[in-house]
Amino acid sequence: MKLAITVWDERIAPVFDAAHSLLIADIKNQIIKYIAHESFNPLFEARFIGKLNHLHIDVFICGAISQTHSTLIEANGIQLIPFISGSVNEILESYARGQSLTPAFLMPGCREDSSLV
Repeated sequence: MKLAITVWDERIAPVFDAAHSLLIADIKNQIIKYIAHESFNPLFEARFIGKLNHLHIDVFICGAISQTHSTLIEANGIQLIPFISGSVNEILESYARGQSLTPAFLMPGCREDSSLV
């Protein structure tokens, strides 16, 4: 399974529209097989979705995201896990081990409900 996470320094980018870097990880049998970094521009939605599709991304983890971008990601068959915050490495390792990211990594002020997991 391939995973993309918006990155700002060593943390999840708090706002998707301000992010310009993705961490791409391939996870198999709860082991992170490789990690790469890709740049992107969130303002060019078609190029962004094209990049995710080209990279065969299955899951997209990010902080706050607009309805337009979230709808576009999900419409392309990519599982979206929004409103996540914290250390990229901790989140990646937790996800690889099959642990739920909510409520532990949920952004302050966000509630855990079925639309977020």
